[in-house]
Amino acid sequence: MRLIPAGANPILTKLPGGVSSDIWHVQRPEGPICVKRALARLKVDAVWEVPTERNDFEWAWMKEVAQVEPLSIPPLIAQDSEAGCFAMGFLDSAVYPLWKEQLRRGSTSVTTAHAVGRQLVSIHTATADRDDLAKRFATDHIFHAIRIEPYLLATAERHPDVGTHLRAVANETSRTKRVLVHGDVSPKNILVGPNGPVFLDAECAWYGDPAFDLAFCLNHLLLKCLWTPSATRGFLDSFDALAQSYLNGVGWEPRRTIECRVARLLPGLFLARVDGKSPVEYLTRESERERVRRVAKALLKSPVDSPLRVRQAWTTELEVGSSSPNAKHP
Repeated sequence: MRLIPAGANPILTKLPGGVSSDIWHVQRPEGPICVKRALARLKVDAVWEVPTERNDFEWAWMKEVAQVEPLSIPPLIAQDSEAGCFAMGFLDSAVYPLWKEQLRRGSTSVTTAHAVGRQLVSIHTATADRDDLAKRFATDHIFHAIRIEPYLLATAERHPDVGTHLRAVANETSRTKRVLVHGDVSPKNILVGPNGPVFLDAECAWYGDPAFDLAFCLNHLLLKCLWTPSATRGFLDSFDALAQSYLNGVGWEPRRTIECRVARLLPGLFLARVDGKSPVEYLTRESERERVRRVAKALLKSPVDSPLRVRQAWTTELEVGSSSPNAKHP
């Protein structure tokens, strides 16, 4: 990419985090940058192999979003498609803290959640029902390998009692083609910047179902209630703020239609994060995982029609658990 002059010896530091790419901090006289390279095999216990061409689509996603919400992505510097990597501006955590780290500490912000929902629906609105993007991001093979199979189908194999329901959700998600999807809208991929949220890691970029992006992020806010119980009220308020700010902006299809898809997908993702190929690392007790399974399976067998009702089912479970004589209160 000709970003380093001949004879220069920049300081390179491998950055932590993530399972799908190598990410390096490169210190140059002109200022620091990040270089990201996709891995063919992800760094998880299960065998999980995905095409490295997803690096091209991540770059393409950011280039497209730069025309819609330019402050919601890092500065773009250069790409080397043949080497499967690209360079972007380095955003210092002192100015751009990671949303996941804030949530881990119990620091919740309805303003942040609202902004995430607003920016996400803005991206979806600008890319809705566009044949050019549908052709450019026809990445069904990548999305299946990195999202549908390891989350929904692998979980269906592990839980045959809800396998039919999970496969139905997977099929519905796979065949819905409406907007440019990020595919990994998670607090670990969102920086809280001075001008609003910044989205990272669009390796799963795909022209498909907008319900996936919304459900994927809402799912994390529900799970965080078990990670940092003292902040449960804040997580649930953030859930409501994100869902409402997003849904209030939906115009490419009836709001009720996407709400129903989110409500069917959400419990599948909920269960997948304890029993799929990529379980969250912070649910370490079997009793916690059982609570997730109990609520997720009930909702898969008897679907509800809105994310709010999913949140209400989880709230009921949390209230029952907190009133148990054996419950551990924060």
